[in-house]
Amino acid sequence: MLRRILIANRGEIALRVIRACHELGIEAVAVYSTADRGSPYLDLADEAICIGPPESARSYLDIPRIISAAEIADVEAIHPGYGFLAENAHFAEVCASCNIQFIGPPAEVIASCGNKSKAKDLARQAGVPVVPGSDGPVDSVEEAVKVARGIGYPVIIKAAAGGGGRGMRVASNEVSLRHGFQQAQSEAAAAFKDPTVYIEKFVENPRHVEFQILADAHGRVIHLGERDCSIQRRHQKLIEESPSPALTPELRERMGEAAVAFAREAGYVNAGTVEFLLDREGNFYFIELNARIQVEHPVTEEVSGVDLVKWQLRVAGGEALALAQEDVDLQGHAIEFRINAENPERNFAPTPGRIEQLVLPGGPGVRVDTHVCAGYTIPRHYDSMIAKLIVTGPTREAAIRTGLRALGELRVEGPGIATTVPLHREILARAEFVNGQVDTGFLERYLES
Repeated sequence: MLRRILIANRGEIALRVIRACHELGIEAVAVYSTADRGSPYLDLADEAICIGPPESARSYLDIPRIISAAEIADVEAIHPGYGFLAENAHFAEVCASCNIQFIGPPAEVIASCGNKSKAKDLARQAGVPVVPGSDGPVDSVEEAVKVARGIGYPVIIKAAAGGGGRGMRVASNEVSLRHGFQQAQSEAAAAFKDPTVYIEKFVENPRHVEFQILADAHGRVIHLGERDCSIQRRHQKLIEESPSPALTPELRERMGEAAVAFAREAGYVNAGTVEFLLDREGNFYFIELNARIQVEHPVTEEVSGVDLVKWQLRVAGGEALALAQEDVDLQGHAIEFRINAENPERNFAPTPGRIEQLVLPGGPGVRVDTHVCAGYTIPRHYDSMIAKLIVTGPTREAAIRTGLRALGELRVEGPGIATTVPLHREILARAEFVNGQVDTGFLERYLES
């Protein structure tokens, strides 16, 4: 078992890892920027080290500063959380060169899975269905036009090194393809310093279904069921649930086997997520593998009873998984709501500010993961998510009722602060959601109407 680790992240996920460490008897070292100085969760760490000013590039994304903090703190390993450096292959390489364990997959696996074009090649080798498209990167607009003519419109242009919807454009004809191709390249270069893009057939109105995988360094790979992440805006997830109301037991088994097959082909180790598109006919297609813990991991923890962060730490410490696939027992239903300090009425503009009143819901079936408290100032420099509300019930209907009750109890108040709570309540009241008949375009259509 590891003795002492550093958490190269902030906020809710940093606190989540601190708690897991302490329950396993591991010392946790936190890092923070000056914008996060004084955050209450830092007091729970065994040590806290300032790594720079508020700008992420000079603090949470500054590899030399983080490595220096790790060496000063004399840690054995670094947990990257999600976001920031979590899927940075170079960071994992630097950790290895400094004899620091990176709590995640090997650098070469992050590199191969992080490039969507290479990941598709791995999926094909593993026999996992992929969306029809280019065999690899597309270098010119003329080549893109040729591919699109072969697979038929609409098509989607995707950044090979990207995520979060950046470097992504949908084209319904040749004119929009020519225009969108250059836009996608420029956006990919700006966001990821890599202009490489590829072309896929655009699957219209799909569901976004992802499978949680867990793999050790001894060759065991399992999945812990799926999460339906179809409620999203501009490719940013807002509500996640497990199990998916769209999956039959037979389809769940086939998709789970595909996720495990991909992870084996990639040589994956630690916790990760294999993401799929699911069309109306029940066909599924590999999208990508997220080589890290996900924001929505509590949904899986609630239905599986497996603490994913603890197993990340155990696997990094060399332990073999105690679970075989046949031991996984998924029970009940869980839904997660991302509570963002954003104003949906103003195009989801961030609303930083000082929280003067915070009332968190409780009672049976309610879990809140958050680092904020009354008196906390939401900084303007980082992601606007301030909490995750996770509700559970024996059935989906029961979980929805608990969600409505818990959202009604939740209060985050302060000058200028707005949150996504009212929008969550509206979504839960929609017949499409209640009936489980949503897709990735649901929220955009609802907002437009």
